[in-house]
Amino acid sequence: MAFREIIRIDEERCDGCGLCVPACAEGAIALVDGKARLVSESFCDGLGACLGHCPQGAITIERIEAGPFDEVAVARHLARPAVPETLPVALAACPGSRELAFEAPAPTPAGGDAPRPSTLRQWPVQLHLVSPAAPYFRGADVLLAADCVAYAVGDFHRDHLAGRSLAIACPKLDAHQEIYLEKLVALIDGAGIASLTVMVMEVPCCGGLLRLAQAAAARAARKVPVRSLVVGIQGNVLAGCHEPAGCHVPQQEAKP
Repeated sequence: MAFREIIRIDEERCDGCGLCVPACAEGAIALVDGKARLVSESFCDGLGACLGHCPQGAITIERIEAGPFDEVAVARHLARPAVPETLPVALAACPGSRELAFEAPAPTPAGGDAPRPSTLRQWPVQLHLVSPAAPYFRGADVLLAADCVAYAVGDFHRDHLAGRSLAIACPKLDAHQEIYLEKLVALIDGAGIASLTVMVMEVPCCGGLLRLAQAAAARAARKVPVRSLVVGIQGNVLAGCHEPAGCHVPQQEAKP
């Protein structure tokens, strides 16, 4: 093997924000167990496009003995199926991933103590498990929400979920986020969704989900409205916008 430049990720400094994942056009970086990891040395071209996207300075370039950059392997990697062989078998074959569409709930009379019905339109909802080819995504308004959002927002169903198809994800803890990017592109181009609303928490690591959505919207052939909502940790909506005016995204605070 020859010596060449390749990225190095400092696990101690990495906080798992995920900003480097969509920044790598070769798909050489993935989040694994809450940390950015180099998927394969052969996927890294050593140009360092990801460096400027790491607010913690955890990514550097070093010259080491490594195999050559393999464009053919990268192409196969980027074109792989939505559920790759590297995904845990328990997840790939999960019985809970069976597609179900639900009838719209009957309107609830104002006031009274009657239970408020769920406005969820489909199952599953986790982004790894949903299929962009599912009928409930065709031409739909889609809500992409960080996992914590529904727990923080008191009237999440009434104010945000009603009338939308749902996908949820955690930009800090979920692995294989390169699949998320491809699925979002497929929702825009293949399912022909009407709009995409992204709800994230105010904590800095959550902004990675909005950046994934923005990267997918930029890569897709179709153009759809993208709206962002930032939720405070006590459930109040702090900010929101529509593209292309520019969205508020939580930023990492600089360390002293």
